[in-house]
Amino acid sequence: MAMLRHVKVLDFSRLLPGPYATMMLADMGAEVLRVESLTIPDLVRTFPPFDGGETAAHTYLNRSKRSLALDLKKPEAIELVKQLIMEYDVVLEQFRPGVMERLGLGYADLREVNPRLIYCSLTGYGQTGPYQHRPGHDNNYVSIAGLADFSRRRGERPVPQGVQIADVAGGSLHSVIGILAAILHRERTGEGQHVDVSMTDASFALAGMYGAGYLACQVEPEAEAMLLNGGTFYDYYETKDGRFFSVGSLEPQFRKLLCESIGRPDLLAMSLSEEPDDMQSFKEVVKHAFLQKTFAEWQIIFDRNQACVEPVLTFAEACEHPQIAARAMVAEVPRADGSTQRQIAFPIKFSKEKPVYRHIGAKLGEDTAAVLRSLGYDDAQIKALQDKGVCV
Repeated sequence: MAMLRHVKVLDFSRLLPGPYATMMLADMGAEVLRVESLTIPDLVRTFPPFDGGETAAHTYLNRSKRSLALDLKKPEAIELVKQLIMEYDVVLEQFRPGVMERLGLGYADLREVNPRLIYCSLTGYGQTGPYQHRPGHDNNYVSIAGLADFSRRRGERPVPQGVQIADVAGGSLHSVIGILAAILHRERTGEGQHVDVSMTDASFALAGMYGAGYLACQVEPEAEAMLLNGGTFYDYYETKDGRFFSVGSLEPQFRKLLCESIGRPDLLAMSLSEEPDDMQSFKEVVKHAFLQKTFAEWQIIFDRNQACVEPVLTFAEACEHPQIAARAMVAEVPRADGSTQRQIAFPIKFSKEKPVYRHIGAKLGEDTAAVLRSLGYDDAQIKALQDKGVCV
């Protein structure tokens, strides 16, 4: 993919949010170099399952990236970064506020070396505010943002999500948006800038429907009480054999098909009623109806009657679904030995470009020597740095 082929990214992130963001940039052609710690391992490298000695999560999230392993507490390592930064367009870092500054690698420090630098700080709570230094994880951020409370069943506790909403939808995607916008700004003005992304801010902003309703109209979103969070028939329903279907038949034409599909065309008027009691009664009918047939039987019915009703698939089933296959959402990514590993593909389709999958995630420090040679270091100098524990 040629769109970002001239963009060079220095990635100081770990775990999920930052690596997912820089993976997207790499998929669009950017050259990404990870700066990894010699003393604090990235926990993603220990996250099972393993494939060929490396974790599948790491080989996916860090595909197409090179790995430079440094001890950033050594002054020689800081000097190496400053040499590199003269050639790089973007820095993405995921430390708590103040850490990069204490290392001598804050935005102000690196801007002096490269005024055109775009420096993205991706953190849980952002660079300002009383929580800026507070540790956290995905479920903490969606809790503070107010999402977890109205995304649960009434009277029940919030459910841990199978995907990390704050990390990816909040942190990764908003970082990519911010970086690309800053690149466009730099092309117009020649100026670099600091991009401050808070996973909590971005999660708060995801409440586009109900957050807007509260702020403008003071209607508090409540658990299992709203149009899209289980307060209506828009929900999940169990089948006779213990599987589930999602029902989203909001528009009248789809509501009509739903009523016909469950054998109750007479309930169309009730289904269209705005009375809460009618809606709950209709939901009970739908619930009872789904329990009368198996998962496979309902699949046949709703393959024929397209009522915005779809099966709840396992991930293994999703990988084999004809729509996922038609969209080429499983990619074969090269390994060093010439074989490939199946991975989730880049999800955006461009008419002019194709995604780049150079290789699976690199081993820790795999590219250190090559990076140092590109800066003019010879083998003796590289060994001297390795002996001092600056790099591997």
